[in-house]
Amino acid sequence: MRVGILTREWPPDVYGGAGVHVEELVRELRPLADVRVHAFGNSRTGAIGHQVPAGFEKANPALQTLAVDLDMVRVLDQVDVVHSHTWYTNFAGHLAAELWKVPHVVTAHSLEPRRPWKEEQLGGGYRMSSWVEASSYREAAAIIAVSEGMRLDVLDAYPFVEPERVHVVRNGIDTVAWQPRETSDLIEPFGVDMSRPFVVFVGRITRQKGIKHLLAAAAHFDPEVQLVFCASAPDTPEIGHETAEAIATLREMRDVVWIQEHAARPVVQQLLTHAVAFLCPSVYEPLGIVNLEAMACETAVVASDVGGIPEVVVDGETGLLVHYDADDEEGFRLRFAEAVNSLVADRERARVMGVKGRARVIAEFGWHVIAQQTVEVYLQAGAVPGAPTP
Repeated sequence: MRVGILTREWPPDVYGGAGVHVEELVRELRPLADVRVHAFGNSRTGAIGHQVPAGFEKANPALQTLAVDLDMVRVLDQVDVVHSHTWYTNFAGHLAAELWKVPHVVTAHSLEPRRPWKEEQLGGGYRMSSWVEASSYREAAAIIAVSEGMRLDVLDAYPFVEPERVHVVRNGIDTVAWQPRETSDLIEPFGVDMSRPFVVFVGRITRQKGIKHLLAAAAHFDPEVQLVFCASAPDTPEIGHETAEAIATLREMRDVVWIQEHAARPVVQQLLTHAVAFLCPSVYEPLGIVNLEAMACETAVVASDVGGIPEVVVDGETGLLVHYDADDEEGFRLRFAEAVNSLVADRERARVMGVKGRARVIAEFGWHVIAQQTVEVYLQAGAVPGAPTP
């Protein structure tokens, strides 16, 4: 079977969960199928690159995206199925399906109607991305949701989608690449005091991750604990300024280590391994690969109970879930701080949660199983291996 994987991100340009998903999925798909990856940017090992065409360099970013998608469609005539990831490549998948008469499979990593704050970042581009996503979901042969919660979101946001077209194939984790790292040589230079307990957040500076709630909750953390805030790449200058101001205020009352860079995997692994808990206060999270990464490093997780997170974090066993209520943000922040403090006060409980978390990801979130399930979706969507090009 010839599979065309369409993605914005591909190593070394991976900055989010969707990029991690594609990289890991492709590695396990390649023994099962002839996989051809098409990604934004230059061609590099494992992927055919597609750059913004001449004349679009100063265009709205959403318009640049559609121009790159058109370039992808041009060379998708030799595949049996196209599989697009995020709205950035949904347009290419949709047009390729129409032009070359092959099924289009979409993986739903997030949904534009569930991210209204993106209009702050994209302006009119958000309306374009919303139209692209809705149009693609309407016509796709199959939609892969990365969690049961995401499947329900798809059906709620797009009631025109028939339930039988939506398949659940969860995100996974490479438990060989992600495992505990007992050394601390990479994190001490950032100012982490290894003689004191710390909790850690790792992620992009975006509304989705609930960062304002985290920084407000941290004012109520046990004074003994350090907050290590590993976050960069703000969606907008505004949220970047808001975050910097909130951290400056927080530093007046407690220790905060802010790692303002996209930290390399070895750094993140050491942070997770030595943390009492990983913190995930997201207000929207289809599944949350970062929670799997934390659990793979034997780290307890304190997370909001939104989206697919409860399918990953078992409350009271591999971490603690905190109910998120958009109408009671202050209550959420206080409950989140209480959950963090309970693990700081009982570090043996946190340690046991971490051990159980790693056992859970090994048993239930292996990429080889996810790749096999994905191929099954391709076949159900109508992919005919080796079909002649129309």
